[in-house]
Formats: sequence, structure tokens, C-alpha cells
Amino acid sequence: MQAAIAAMALHSILFSSPAATSYPLLFPLSNPSTISIPSSSFHGVSLKTPITRQSLTLSVAAAPKPLTVVAAAKKAVAVLKGTSSVEGVVTLSQEDNGPTTVNVKITGLAPGPHGFHLHEFGDTTNGCISTGPHFNPNGLTHGAPEDEVRHAGDLGNIIANADGVAEATIVDNQIPLTGPNAVVGRAFVVHELADDLGKGGHELSLSTGNAGGRLACGVVGLTPI
Repeated sequence: MQAAIAAMALHSILFSSPAATSYPLLFPLSNPSTISIPSSSFHGVSLKTPITRQSLTLSVAAAPKPLTVVAAAKKAVAVLKGTSSVEGVVTLSQEDNGPTTVNVKITGLAPGPHGFHLHEFGDTTNGCISTGPHFNPNGLTHGAPEDEVRHAGDLGNIIANADGVAEATIVDNQIPLTGPNAVVGRAFVVHELADDLGKGGHELSLSTGNAGGRLACGVVGLTPI
């Protein structure tokens, strides 16, 4: 009986005194991954739930695309060279979608007319031969610049004076500097003989104008306005 009374007294002492309240160790050394905190000890924070770092999503407005400004005026140049003394410069200019103006100055020619054409390729690896045939995107036969049926590259003849200098200005609608039929990257060729403009009756009249050999050529390239 006395032992029972003593036990009850001890129980009353242990659980009635706030100072005697016992809590588990916050960070036990034996198992650091287990954290147990009574819900009555801390209010508003639970250490059982891991605190995650929220990722910040920055909304960046897409950068505006750069404006592409296409100049209304365009200009190109070709420097003609050959195996002979013939050489020259051809400049081309075009306003908007209008005709192209071609200014020609070639020296070292024999006096008289010489066929002057735009050829398909800007390839001079084998001299002027590798520039290919006349530029002819529409698949027509050779003719004069004013003919409805002609190659786009048919620019007729230039006339050399007694000093062997040929200067000419040609205005043409079929040799633009931009678009699907642009002539940039193609080549001008000056020929040995006169172009018969497709009317000479020769077997080559409807393909080359029977203008003879190629004296000099130059590739068309864009140049600053």
C-alpha cells in the first residue's frame, strides 16, 4: 500500500511541473535525418516539410526584329578583262523597279561594231568561255534589244571609234539588279565581231548573233550607291 502511494506521488510530481516537461532532442547525432518537434512547441512553422526554393520565371519581351531597309536605288559594276589588250568598266544602276541603265566604256577594240551581251554565268575559271551562253531565262531565240523575242542578255552592239574606244549608254527592262532574274553574279562579254541581231541567216544567228570570239568579260557585282 505504501509503495502504491509513493508511486502516485512520483507521478504527480513528474507531470504536474512545467519545468519537468521533456522534449525529444532537436538534432540527434545518431540520425540527423529524423526531426521530430511537438506541434505545441512551434506555431506556424513545420520543419517536417522541406522549404523549397521557388524558381523565378522572368518574362522577357521578345526583342523586336531588326528592320530591313531596301534601298530604292541599286548599283552594280563589272570590270572587263581579256587575254588581249581589251578592257573596260560597265556600271549598272536601277531606281525602284524601273529599267536598268548600263554605262559602258571599253578600250583596245578594233574600230567598228562589237557584239555586247550579258552571259549566264559569272564563271571565268576558263576565261570568258566559261561564262556560258547568253542570259536567257525565258528560253527565247537571239534577237535585237528592241525585239519582243530576244535573250534577256541581248544588248546589241557597241561601236568603237578610231582609237578603239567604245562608249555607250543602254537602258533595258530585262536585266534587273534584284528579283528572280537579277543579273548580279552574271557576266558581260564583248565580242570580236558585230552581232547580226538574229537576222543574218547564219547558223549561229539565232543563238549568238554570229558575233565571233569573246575578247573580254567581267562579272557583275553590287557596289555602294
